[in-house]
Amino acid sequence: MLTVAVLISGGGSNLRALLDAAADPDFPARVVVVGADREADGFRHAEEYGIPTFMVPFEQFATREEWGEQLGAQLDVWAPDLIVLSGLMRLLPASLVEAWSPRVINTHPAYLPEFPGAHGVRDALAAGVDRTGASVIVVDRGVDTGPILAQERVPVLPGDDEHALHERIKPVERRLLIDVVRRIATGELDLTAAAAA
Repeated sequence: MLTVAVLISGGGSNLRALLDAAADPDFPARVVVVGADREADGFRHAEEYGIPTFMVPFEQFATREEWGEQLGAQLDVWAPDLIVLSGLMRLLPASLVEAWSPRVINTHPAYLPEFPGAHGVRDALAAGVDRTGASVIVVDRGVDTGPILAQERVPVLPGDDEHALHERIKPVERRLLIDVVRRIATGELDLTAAAAA
């Protein structure tokens, strides 16, 4: 059984989808802890499922590295097989990424390498493209530059604003994330090989 730690900053809709999937006894992974960089609404999903939570407030630390050390210490307590970044709006320090690599994955609301960064949906609209997408990647030192594990196109429709487009991307993100976690858990997807490719 693959053990998973999920890190969030907000509402945790991807977290909720993963918790719902893991509630099926046949799903080969379990969320063991949910962490956040601030008080996050998504904690309620963890509490509903009886999953422990922790918070490492970013603002309480002088540097990203110090924050990362404390975050890493919390993760070490649970020793998960996999870390899923689910709307965590902070870049992990390189030392933390290296300590856990390649067992850290992230979802992104764009068809990478198109539109990386915090505003992937807004940037796609600003570029005037007729399609964007969703991706699941291995986290590396860059901003959304890691190896791509899964991705799917999502059309941009006439009249789309940022909210409408993001709401259509989210279900695709959730489905891709659940499938990637399942494939990692079953050994169908080898993160070490994917990261080296």
